Amino acid sequence: MNMNERIQKRLQKDRPMTSISLRIPEDVVTDLKAIAPTLGFSGYQPLIRAYIGQGLRKDLARLGQDQMKLVVESLRRHGVAEKVIAEAIAEAKAKTA
Repeated sequence: MNMNERIQKRLQKDRPMTSISLRIPEDVVTDLKAIAPTLGFSGYQPLIRAYIGQGLRKDLARLGQDQMKLVVESLRRHGVAEKVIAEAIAEAKAKTA
């Protein structure tokens, strides 16, 4: 599943949900409850989900870039021409955009 498909799936409102138990300091929950409406959230739990989603997207993007760097380094060590590497990167970016 490419990044666009993953994003589209995450934007679906009817995605299956699961309940978890998470221990959070009381003062943090109080702050979340106070700030959620000012940010347009119906409650603190949707705000927490938004925060988790933001961090997850950031980390997934970073990990994807790290993996791409490792592949490029390996291709260079194996003597693949820079032009071929650049063309492959451009092609992969076009397919995920």
